[in-house]
Amino acid sequence: MVTESANVLAGYTSRRQALASTLSGLPPGPMRLQKETSNLFRTRNTNPHHALDISAFSHVLNIDTERNTIEVEGMTPYADVISASLQVGLMPKVVPQLKSITVGGAISGIGIESSSFRYGLPHESVLEMDVLLAGGDVVTCTPDNAHQALFFGMPNSYGTLGYILRVKLEAIPVKPYVQLTHLEFDNSAAFFAAIDKWSGEDIDFLDGCVLQRHQHFLTIGRFVDEAPYVSDYTLLDIYYQSIPVRSEDYLTTSDYLWRWDTDWFWCSKNLYVQSKPIRRLLGRKRLNSTTYQKIMRWNSRVGLTRRLNRMALIHTESVIQDVDIPAGNAAEFLDFFHHDIGILPIWVCPVRARNIKQSFPLFPLSTDSPYINFGFWDAVRTRRRKPRGHFNRMIEDKVTNFGGIKSLYSDVFFSHRVFWQAYNGPVYRELKVR
Repeated sequence: MVTESANVLAGYTSRRQALASTLSGLPPGPMRLQKETSNLFRTRNTNPHHALDISAFSHVLNIDTERNTIEVEGMTPYADVISASLQVGLMPKVVPQLKSITVGGAISGIGIESSSFRYGLPHESVLEMDVLLAGGDVVTCTPDNAHQALFFGMPNSYGTLGYILRVKLEAIPVKPYVQLTHLEFDNSAAFFAAIDKWSGEDIDFLDGCVLQRHQHFLTIGRFVDEAPYVSDYTLLDIYYQSIPVRSEDYLTTSDYLWRWDTDWFWCSKNLYVQSKPIRRLLGRKRLNSTTYQKIMRWNSRVGLTRRLNRMALIHTESVIQDVDIPAGNAAEFLDFFHHDIGILPIWVCPVRARNIKQSFPLFPLSTDSPYINFGFWDAVRTRRRKPRGHFNRMIEDKVTNFGGIKSLYSDVFFSHRVFWQAYNGPVYRELKVR
């Protein structure tokens, strides 16, 4: 069965032609995407006269239930992809946690989720993509055609090599519900041993969180056809708060995929929207990552929390990072993090590079060992002023020493030399001049 609109491919072609016309009318010089939302957490210098609007490329083009593929445009949010694909019993192999993340963004900017222990990162499920180059040409990239170097170079390039206009993804069949089992561990050694064990089992999803220093939870997800009940974490109840008090839970597949979106994992606590009266006031439509991003960017512009912290004589440093650490070093990294950084909760997600025959040079992961992704998104507060980036630099040093790698959606404090050693500078420069 192939699901597509009658004129959808013609619409894509028409949008490409309109984009080429728009691009030819822009002045020469640096260019950026014009976007209403972004999942970047770093300051960017922007020039409104050099912004390219490709928001029209946000359609689901084709869902093929015979070949298990999904074809979408690059600016399509995963929320729209899932809304369409679940209707015919499919989903992309890896669906990042936030509804506002676009397919193109997850590929060029790196994504992850609880199916990554089996399927790797989102870009590892890409079959082909159309990429808009700086000169205005659009090329179709596959793992084995003339543009294969760009195909493998796009992940972690953050739009600096081109913009993704169309993507064909591998998909997997789904069932209506997901059964969750929450396992608790009081020490990190047992926790990471359990991750290693369950990564080899016949399950569909695997992730965890560290709520307190000696309180680790591993969540195992399995697709099921029926559920005795389903929980709702889209309004009054909060998903991460349910984990310590329930050993088992059931969600619809859609609600499972977006279980972290309603409260931005747990970061909604910083916006004071975890009380039930406030949640009732906001309603389901406003309890989501898109709302929180808008509030965060407003605060970044006006500096409200900076003023309040100065009045309270508190110095803060935002520590917003995802880092991938080889599994053998995960417990030691977590010990360091508890001792020197102290942010809680921490999200934990195992990931393994999926295919030893495919190498993505700008985000190199070894195929010899699985990795543990640690996600932490908060601020470190101190009474004494620290040098700029003090805590982030400590984390980056540990990531490097442990043979790990960090995502680049937030501030980076590496020296140029260390940065290009980690992210394959020679290959990047070669791709830029092609």
